[in-house]
Amino acid sequence: MRKAFKYRLYPTQPQQKDLERTLSLCRHLYNAALQERRDAYKKAGRTVGFLSTRQNVGPPL
Repeated sequence: MRKAFKYRLYPTQPQQKDLERTLSLCRHLYNAALQERRDAYKKAGRTVGFLSTRQNVGPPL
């Protein structure tokens, strides 16, 4: 049986700014990785795997 919990957050102003910044960075990183994968497919006709994308776009493991 799976259960799900929902929580309502009431962050302070500084916490809200930090959350917005973090989500913005995640969105930009995701979009950069997606663009790299699209470009690789258009140029070479092949897909790019997660590890290759992670090495080129993301922070080091």
